[in-house]
Amino acid sequence: MTSPSTDLAAFAADLAARLPGTWTSQYQRHSQYADQFSLTEQLWDTGHVDYVVSQYILTHDAVLHGPEDQQLYVADRPRYPHQFVVAALAPDGARIKPHHFAGVEEPNGIAVPKDPARAAARVARRLLPRYEKALWAVLGNAAHQPEPPHRPAPPQVDQVLTLTLYGDGALGAPYESVPVDARMTLYGNSFQYHPHQAAFLLPATYGESGRALRVHAVVQQLMAKGIGVNLRHSAPTTSAALPPTSAKAALPIRRTR
Repeated sequence: MTSPSTDLAAFAADLAARLPGTWTSQYQRHSQYADQFSLTEQLWDTGHVDYVVSQYILTHDAVLHGPEDQQLYVADRPRYPHQFVVAALAPDGARIKPHHFAGVEEPNGIAVPKDPARAAARVARRLLPRYEKALWAVLGNAAHQPEPPHRPAPPQVDQVLTLTLYGDGALGAPYESVPVDARMTLYGNSFQYHPHQAAFLLPATYGESGRALRVHAVVQQLMAKGIGVNLRHSAPTTSAALPPTSAKAALPIRRTR
């Protein structure tokens, strides 16, 4: 009877000889548990092959090297003495970066019988097409988008309106901080000027959804004028609470000429 190591080594070599194209097998034993992770970190699988390598101590494995740098990982399938697992290894190298895998479906591995001929047929039919499709997608992404698609910084603006959500639930801005060109926009979207607070405030009576719609309208209209908008929470305060922002407390704004 052959030993488990001889069994896996011989199987991997026979499997490589039967796959389409030119494949070679590289068998290796692990002297300690941590050695198995040098390869399994490259494992392109989220199914049972990933479960095997993360939950079991594997004393050995093999890597099949194929056409155009394709690589297949071969290992025992614990608790299934008549099967092995085969999975693709993700492409590696200086030009391959994490964002190249975004949107690419993992090919995932499969379990195969210990008969090399049947295993090769199953790998060629079920695993290799998925692997090749995913591999070409990643390599294509690397060729066309070598750097991450970082969002550009916002354009610089000369004027900015900062709307503050105060601790008492009021939403608005001190009068003096509001750009002149933004004041009529606030007033046109139901913000009211409260002279005793020296601020534009949006009445709480509109409710969260009503206030959100009005703030959205303010943002859109001010953006069209080239005015930036910030939304912030106020710093905690221990001062006496301000009066509520009701319509009766508000005065109409005068247009600034």
